[in-house]
Amino acid sequence: MSKKFSKLGVSEAFQKSLADLAITIPTDIQVKTIPLVLSAKKDIVALAKTGTGKTAAFGLPLLQLIATDSSQIQTVILAPTRELGQQIYANLVSFSKHSPAIKIASICGGTPIKPQIEQLKSTTHVVVATPGRLVDLIQKKAINLKNVAYLVLDEADEMVTALKQDLDPIVAELPESRRTLLFTATMPGAIKQLVQNYLNKNVMHLEADMETIGHQGIDHQYIVVEPIEKLDVLLHFLSSREGEQGIIFCKTKAAVNKLAKNLAINKFSSGALHGSLTQAIRDRVMGQFRDGHLKLLVATDLASRGIDVKNIGFIINYHLPETYDLYVHRSGRTARAGANGLSLTILQQEEEAEIPVFEKELGISFHRIKKASAASIEETNTLLWATRIFKTKPNREVSDDFKNKIKTIFHHLTKEELIEKVLANHLEQHSSVLPKEASLAAKKKK
Repeated sequence: MSKKFSKLGVSEAFQKSLADLAITIPTDIQVKTIPLVLSAKKDIVALAKTGTGKTAAFGLPLLQLIATDSSQIQTVILAPTRELGQQIYANLVSFSKHSPAIKIASICGGTPIKPQIEQLKSTTHVVVATPGRLVDLIQKKAINLKNVAYLVLDEADEMVTALKQDLDPIVAELPESRRTLLFTATMPGAIKQLVQNYLNKNVMHLEADMETIGHQGIDHQYIVVEPIEKLDVLLHFLSSREGEQGIIFCKTKAAVNKLAKNLAINKFSSGALHGSLTQAIRDRVMGQFRDGHLKLLVATDLASRGIDVKNIGFIINYHLPETYDLYVHRSGRTARAGANGLSLTILQQEEEAEIPVFEKELGISFHRIKKASAASIEETNTLLWATRIFKTKPNREVSDDFKNKIKTIFHHLTKEELIEKVLANHLEQHSSVLPKEASLAAKKKK
């Protein structure tokens, strides 16, 4: 067990859970937050980047403060998306492994509400919710928040719109004596206004090593391409990182669907994620990605909001994010838990002027890399073409008579001769720049 967590005031039962999870060294936000949640009485505003261990920072002390002799809800945690809510719920369940008396419920949107209503009829100490679903339960008088001692707003900057609409009816159900803990990766004006409106005047402000931790271990790169080259450059990059998991961010749902289709055509193991998909499909795609069955996730910024998947080797900005905050949330999906990662942005020439502004606003440095040569890209495209052929299933509807006619044309060729001819035919039709080896082979044939 970790003596360092013990010094923060974390009890033995939760230290055991941390040991089971191989968590031994507290992060900066955990060091600063845990003792204050356990001992202080004021509201807290914590500024911390994604991937810094915020869930444990508020989850461990709040679980420890639960009065298990009561059956009432004592802590409410609000998250911007169901995906983040599920992640927080799973973490809290892991933290409370050796404290079975603590009962935790996930009541996020996108799933049937009736089972959640039934669950809330039994003992529940901690509720993890999305704002809209919590308001639905309040309106149905299916949840009692009169004994809540702690309200947590996690990733507050990512749910400003939802909070503007739903926070009033939620707060109206909470006792005035509650403590509010707000966690955010950025501090836009809307969050400052929210702090003024809903938190105690004597609120304590924390900041977790913002200069380094949020971007620690991330190599920020960009590459400049012509619009017509964009997909080919992406495919070349993905081919060079075969076997690694990554997320590709697009600006619109239509762009996600189009790119996901192109990746599927080229036999990449990928899935699409955006807000117009049903919750069941989103859950299935995220589950497959989290389990490693999908190597690539093509997504709108929905996926940048708190998704905690280990071993993401890279993220790609297929479109430059519209805000600096979005870049933080996107790039924060890689280099999790002390690992290293790559954040690659694919730009058009006129967008390159944005890079110095991003560097200044975020306090990071980008490295421009050269795009691959035309010959190298075309070689990759040819290899992808070969892979598509290899993975294509035979057409069972073709008649045996027609198949025999085709076989008659090729019957005198060896396997090697057939491959050479098919490759030469492909290069003649699709290549403007022949790879050196293919070019030499074509000359020999002539």
